[in-house]
Amino acid sequence: MLDSGVYSKAYHSPMKIGELSKRTSVPIDTVRYYEQRELLPRPARTQSGYRQYSEDDVIRLKFIVQAKELGFTLNEISQLLGLQSGDCKQVQLVAKAKAQELEERITKLSQMKDVLLEMADKCEQSADSEACPILKSLEESK
Repeated sequence: MLDSGVYSKAYHSPMKIGELSKRTSVPIDTVRYYEQRELLPRPARTQSGYRQYSEDDVIRLKFIVQAKELGFTLNEISQLLGLQSGDCKQVQLVAKAKAQELEERITKLSQMKDVLLEMADKCEQSADSEACPILKSLEESK
Protein backbone atom coordinates (compact mmCIF):
# COMPACT_ATOMS: atom_id res chain seq x y z
CA MET A 1 0.00 0.00 0.00
CA LEU A 2 1.39 3.42 -0.88
CA ASP A 3 0.01 5.36 2.09
CA SER A 4 2.19 4.17 4.93
CA GLY A 5 0.85 6.52 7.61
CA VAL A 6 4.21 7.90 8.71
CA TYR A 7 4.72 9.39 5.27
CA SER A 8 1.23 10.77 4.85
CA LYS A 9 0.67 14.33 3.72
CA ALA A 10 -0.18 15.49 7.24
CA TYR A 11 3.35 14.82 8.56
CA HIS A 12 5.47 16.59 5.95
CA SER A 13 5.33 19.94 4.26
CA PRO A 14 4.56 19.94 0.55
CA MET A 15 7.40 20.05 -1.96
CA LYS A 16 7.64 21.55 -5.42
CA ILE A 17 8.24 19.51 -8.55
CA GLY A 18 11.98 20.28 -8.55
CA GLU A 19 12.43 18.75 -5.12
CA LEU A 20 10.36 15.70 -6.08
CA SER A 21 12.51 15.34 -9.19
CA LYS A 22 15.73 15.62 -7.19
CA ARG A 23 14.61 13.13 -4.50
CA THR A 24 13.56 10.51 -7.06
CA SER A 25 16.08 11.22 -9.87
CA VAL A 26 13.13 11.52 -12.26
CA PRO A 27 13.27 14.46 -14.71
CA ILE A 28 10.59 17.11 -14.24
CA ASP A 29 9.16 16.49 -17.72
CA THR A 30 8.80 12.80 -16.87
CA VAL A 31 6.96 13.64 -13.64
CA ARG A 32 4.53 15.75 -15.68
CA TYR A 33 4.17 12.92 -18.21
CA TYR A 34 3.36 10.43 -15.44
CA GLU A 35 0.68 12.83 -14.21
CA GLN A 36 -0.79 12.98 -17.72
CA ARG A 37 -0.75 9.17 -17.87
CA GLU A 38 -2.45 9.16 -14.43
CA LEU A 39 0.34 7.12 -12.86
CA LEU A 40 0.72 9.98 -10.39
CA PRO A 41 -2.33 11.77 -9.02
CA ARG A 42 -2.80 15.39 -10.01
CA PRO A 43 -1.08 17.41 -7.29
CA ALA A 44 -2.59 20.21 -5.32
CA ARG A 45 -1.49 23.65 -6.43
CA THR A 46 -0.56 26.81 -4.61
CA GLN A 47 -2.41 30.03 -5.37
CA SER A 48 0.42 30.95 -7.71
CA GLY A 49 0.04 27.64 -9.58
CA TYR A 50 3.01 25.67 -8.25
CA ARG A 51 2.44 21.95 -7.91
CA GLN A 52 2.64 20.62 -4.35
CA TYR A 53 3.81 17.06 -3.77
CA SER A 54 3.90 14.90 -0.66
CA GLU A 55 5.94 12.00 0.68
CA ASP A 56 3.24 9.73 -0.76
CA ASP A 57 4.14 11.05 -4.20
CA VAL A 58 7.83 10.32 -3.56
CA ILE A 59 6.97 6.73 -2.59
CA ARG A 60 4.70 6.27 -5.60
CA LEU A 61 7.26 7.72 -8.01
CA LYS A 62 10.00 5.46 -6.61
CA PHE A 63 7.61 2.51 -7.10
CA ILE A 64 7.17 3.51 -10.75
CA VAL A 65 10.93 3.83 -11.26
CA GLN A 66 11.61 0.41 -9.72
CA ALA A 67 8.86 -1.22 -11.77
CA LYS A 68 10.32 0.31 -14.95
CA GLU A 69 13.76 -1.03 -14.01
CA LEU A 70 12.19 -4.50 -13.79
CA GLY A 71 10.93 -4.14 -17.35
CA PHE A 72 7.30 -3.27 -16.73
CA THR A 73 5.65 -0.98 -19.28
CA LEU A 74 3.74 2.08 -18.14
CA ASN A 75 0.46 0.27 -18.84
CA GLU A 76 1.61 -2.65 -16.70
CA ILE A 77 2.71 -0.25 -13.96
CA SER A 78 -0.73 1.33 -14.04
CA GLN A 79 -2.18 -2.16 -13.61
CA LEU A 80 0.16 -2.85 -10.67
CA LEU A 81 -0.78 0.44 -9.04
CA GLY A 82 -4.42 -0.57 -9.37
CA LEU A 83 -3.62 -3.80 -7.54
CA GLN A 84 -1.96 -2.03 -4.59
CA SER A 85 -4.75 -2.92 -2.18
CA GLY A 86 -5.85 -6.05 -4.02
CA ASP A 87 -5.12 -9.73 -4.03
CA CYS A 88 -1.43 -10.66 -4.00
CA LYS A 89 -2.26 -13.58 -6.32
CA GLN A 90 -3.10 -11.10 -9.09
CA VAL A 91 0.22 -9.33 -8.59
CA GLN A 92 1.98 -12.70 -8.68
CA LEU A 93 0.34 -13.50 -12.03
CA VAL A 94 1.46 -10.17 -13.49
CA ALA A 95 5.03 -10.74 -12.22
CA LYS A 96 5.16 -14.28 -13.63
CA ALA A 97 3.84 -13.10 -16.99
CA LYS A 98 6.54 -10.39 -17.10
CA ALA A 99 9.21 -12.96 -16.18
CA GLN A 100 8.05 -15.21 -19.04
CA GLU A 101 8.10 -12.28 -21.46
CA LEU A 102 11.64 -11.42 -20.35
CA GLU A 103 12.73 -15.04 -20.82
CA GLU A 104 11.41 -14.97 -24.39
CA ARG A 105 13.23 -11.70 -25.07
CA ILE A 106 16.46 -13.11 -23.63
CA THR A 107 16.18 -16.13 -25.94
CA LYS A 108 15.56 -13.90 -28.96
CA LEU A 109 18.43 -11.57 -28.05
CA SER A 110 20.76 -14.53 -27.60
CA GLN A 111 19.81 -15.80 -31.07
CA MET A 112 20.42 -12.34 -32.53
CA LYS A 113 23.84 -12.20 -30.85
CA ASP A 114 24.75 -15.60 -32.31
CA VAL A 115 23.76 -14.49 -35.84
CA LEU A 116 25.80 -11.29 -35.50
CA LEU A 117 28.87 -13.18 -34.28
CA GLU A 118 28.51 -15.67 -37.13
CA MET A 119 28.27 -12.79 -39.62
CA ALA A 120 31.29 -11.09 -38.06
CA ASP A 121 33.26 -14.34 -38.30
CA LYS A 122 32.45 -14.57 -42.04
CA CYS A 123 33.58 -10.98 -42.42
CA GLU A 124 36.97 -11.77 -40.88
CA GLN A 125 37.40 -14.61 -43.38
CA SER A 126 36.57 -12.40 -46.37
CA ALA A 127 39.34 -10.30 -47.90
CA ASP A 128 37.05 -8.50 -50.35
CA SER A 129 35.81 -5.29 -48.69
CA GLU A 130 33.23 -4.66 -51.43
CA ALA A 131 31.60 -8.02 -50.84
CA CYS A 132 31.28 -7.70 -47.07
CA PRO A 133 29.27 -10.71 -45.86
CA ILE A 134 27.55 -8.65 -43.16
CA LEU A 135 26.31 -6.03 -45.60
CA LYS A 136 25.34 -8.67 -48.18
CA SER A 137 23.40 -10.60 -45.56
CA LEU A 138 21.53 -7.47 -44.47
CA GLU A 139 20.73 -6.58 -48.09
CA GLU A 140 19.35 -10.05 -48.71
CA SER A 141 17.00 -9.84 -45.77
CA LYS A 142 15.19 -6.78 -47.16
